[in-house]
Amino acid sequence: MKVKAKLKNGVVKVKMMAKHEMLTYNQAKKRTGNKDDANFITHLSGSVNDKIVIDMSTSQFLSKNPIFKFKFKGDEFKVGDQLIMTWKDRKGNTKTKKAKIK
Repeated sequence: MKVKAKLKNGVVKVKMMAKHEMLTYNQAKKRTGNKDDANFITHLSGSVNDKIVIDMSTSQFLSKNPIFKFKFKGDEFKVGDQLIMTWKDRKGNTKTKKAKIK
């Protein structure tokens, strides 16, 4: 996972790439004959200083290695604070990445 966060004019802009195969139900059925082998990111969350700044559910309709862009008010945050991003997939695997706000 790659994460960049920049604070400018009171707004933090985040760009994140989640490295994941994102195997849909149809792709799984073609590969293994069993659609239950599908595996894709189902949940994404992010926090700064224990305050949640993004919390979203996703579906199988994201591309392989999806890129997420979002922004949030950064009035209470400063350069150097840590953004912690976490995703969880259908099989229960999780990945967490920390990035300092620049």
